Amino acid sequence: MYICRFAIKKRNHLHSRELFSNSVWINNQLQPATICYENGIITAIHFEKKVTAEDYGHAVIMPGVVDVHVHVNEPGRTEWEGFETATQAAAAGGTTTIIDMPLNASPVTTTLKAFEDKLAATSGKMHVNVGFYAGLIPGNVAHLKAMLQAGVVGVKCFLTHSGIDEFPNVTEKELDEAMPIIAQYNAPLLAHCELYDTEVACGFEEHPTSYPHYLASRPKQWENDAIALMIRKCREHNCPVHIVHVASAEALALIEAAKKEGLPITAETCTQYIYFNAEDIPDARCIYKCAPPIREKANNEQLKKALLSGVLDFIATDHSPAPPGIKEMESGNLKKAWGGIAGIQFLLSGSWTAVKDIMTLEQFIPLVTSKPAAFIKAEKKGAIAIGNDADIVIWHPEATTTIKDEDVWFRYKISPYIGQNLYGTVSETIVNGETVYQNNLIKNKNKGKWLLQK
Repeated sequence: MYICRFAIKKRNHLHSRELFSNSVWINNQLQPATICYENGIITAIHFEKKVTAEDYGHAVIMPGVVDVHVHVNEPGRTEWEGFETATQAAAAGGTTTIIDMPLNASPVTTTLKAFEDKLAATSGKMHVNVGFYAGLIPGNVAHLKAMLQAGVVGVKCFLTHSGIDEFPNVTEKELDEAMPIIAQYNAPLLAHCELYDTEVACGFEEHPTSYPHYLASRPKQWENDAIALMIRKCREHNCPVHIVHVASAEALALIEAAKKEGLPITAETCTQYIYFNAEDIPDARCIYKCAPPIREKANNEQLKKALLSGVLDFIATDHSPAPPGIKEMESGNLKKAWGGIAGIQFLLSGSWTAVKDIMTLEQFIPLVTSKPAAFIKAEKKGAIAIGNDADIVIWHPEATTTIKDEDVWFRYKISPYIGQNLYGTVSETIVNGETVYQNNLIKNKNKGKWLLQK
């Protein structure tokens, strides 16, 4: 049992607290404990209730959620979303760390100067911790070293058109040039895996509001082929590869075999691919459009099982919002609509609701905390341990809430999670020892820090 050296100061020190619950996530189990922290750092853990501790009963106290796949869009497209709203929404959902993707902002993060612009854009707007990826596009390989040395936690590429003209997709040529450089830094190369030469003849052009036609227009084979390519390149260059937003269950066997081979490969899926199913999506509802598309229920049940088995490493959101016009909210034209799900606030509750029928809370928690934290090498995140950052969420897994427009903290109230009845209500989100979100209010702002790779 540890001694809480700072307990005597508690009443006089605004940045010192003791939290008790019967369900604290420590050492990979839920157990009664008191957590002591001061000045943003966990200083002691008692496996009993301290008399001076705040008592949270049976609420779950666990590390803050880590979302390693987010599009914030600032600078340059802040009218889509910005750090001010995105990080408040993250905190409202129990997320204390996000990693921002290099596209959708303008300029895209493909040079050191653009990365510096991105850092400057966060000033006064980081309500949770924020890390960053660099982008790999044709012609920018010479810029990768400078961005890796400046602290990006990985490099992102697309194997198909990204939707942003300033961020074109790469080919094998660029992969062969870039992967040896990225491998030197032991950083992951994240890949959007869809690979195609021509559009599929499926009638989508004639039926642009039909979800089944949209689904048919981006078949699983595109994902399967792209993932096979990235596995081959991982083997050639021994460069860590991360497959983002896996939606095709047919690709799971490829990923599993690559892992058994010992290749440095990881893979994620996203909340939308395990919560929603294609059979339930109405036509002309562009809030459900993302790429790869949300697939059939039978497919998505296999994704859930792959999270249990470890073939898929963790869950992220791929939060990718857009204004109503760009999202074609009035027309319902899936062909023209921006492809992206707004979901940064619902990683914890949406994912738990999706998987609670097949896994325990103890199996679930690492999928949104320690496993994504390990992926980005955030040694002080993802676990409640002495010396770690006091990034903490207090929540109630069995409580349910029907999500309303006014509950949403990201910029536009455009999300398929609005109207859904989700398990897991967040009481409080603590970032670096400061309460940022509590009882449906943002209590303190700008408590986040940059998460830069050493």
